[in-house]
Amino acid sequence: MANETNDLSAAVSNIFDTASKLAQQQVEILSNGVKAITDVAEPLAKSAIDLVGSATNTLGQVFQSAASAIAPKQ
Repeated sequence: MANETNDLSAAVSNIFDTASKLAQQQVEILSNGVKAITDVAEPLAKSAIDLVGSATNTLGQVFQSAASAIAPKQ
């Protein structure tokens, strides 16, 4: 009878060990996925911000040139 109890508790312990390892691996996979997305998104966001800044500067120069061309000369 004592042997059966030890076998049962060993089996339950193994099940909980396996479940905790699976949960830990899922957390690691999720964490790595988030890190990979962040590593990709960061340079893209910087490039997008730089592009918007450049486009804004270009539009400003276009409007200044147009205003200079339209303004009467003294």
